[in-house]
Amino acid sequence: MLKIGIVGCGTIGSELAMAIEQECKDKASLVALCDSEKQKATFLASKLPDSPPILPLKELIEECDLVVEAASASISSEVARRALLASKDVMVMSVGGLVDSDIFELANEKHCHIYMPSGAICGLDGVKNSVMGKISRVTLTTRKPPRGLEGAPYVVQNKIDLSSISEETIIFEGNAMEAIRGFPKNVNVAITLSFAGIGPAKTRVKIICSPEYTTNSHEIEVEGEFGRLTTKTENVPAPQNPRTSYMAILSAIATLKGMLDYVKVGT
Repeated sequence: MLKIGIVGCGTIGSELAMAIEQECKDKASLVALCDSEKQKATFLASKLPDSPPILPLKELIEECDLVVEAASASISSEVARRALLASKDVMVMSVGGLVDSDIFELANEKHCHIYMPSGAICGLDGVKNSVMGKISRVTLTTRKPPRGLEGAPYVVQNKIDLSSISEETIIFEGNAMEAIRGFPKNVNVAITLSFAGIGPAKTRVKIICSPEYTTNSHEIEVEGEFGRLTTKTENVPAPQNPRTSYMAILSAIATLKGMLDYVKVGT
């Protein structure tokens, strides 16, 4: 049985907890929860059949084989680091927090795994395949309604009036590293894509807004020796939280089930 601890009891953490206790109970057990807002963890525990204990991060790591970070980019690197130092595997949802860290080197040193679900984008299998050869270009184009970018540091610093946008408007163009710094809660997918491909500095990102958009969409374009790859994912919000894409929840559950399955399909 794989013993799992979840850090962060919001939408994704809660859905993963449910999946572990309902769909993965023959191969995994949820042994602990942790959240900086203890009431969230308490509420989640009360909804779960086995009511796992709520522990501080250090104790949670000690109790489990796999640490799941589902909190925020502000602490994802620290959670991953502490798990790896304890020789535990970790699943990271807030991958933007891993930029500029030496976390991958630490994983290699400790012979532990870091799992990063594909989140709200599709096509990472093709991206990982393509980088086995030479790649000339990787681009992510994200389209969001203006309200989806409210409060983003790039928007605030550049005094962009989102309410004045009346037609399709390019808000940002740059590399993935610049994108995640300017939009830390909006383009985690850019970092996931860059880790699968040619890195944050070389992955190009464009963010477009329009009041006519009703979904968040992500389009990936890759060109290289293999040819050309294009994928487009149009996301609907999670029923429990409109700020979270439903696909992000499904990818987290699929990643976990993939760890537990003996048969692997695809890259």
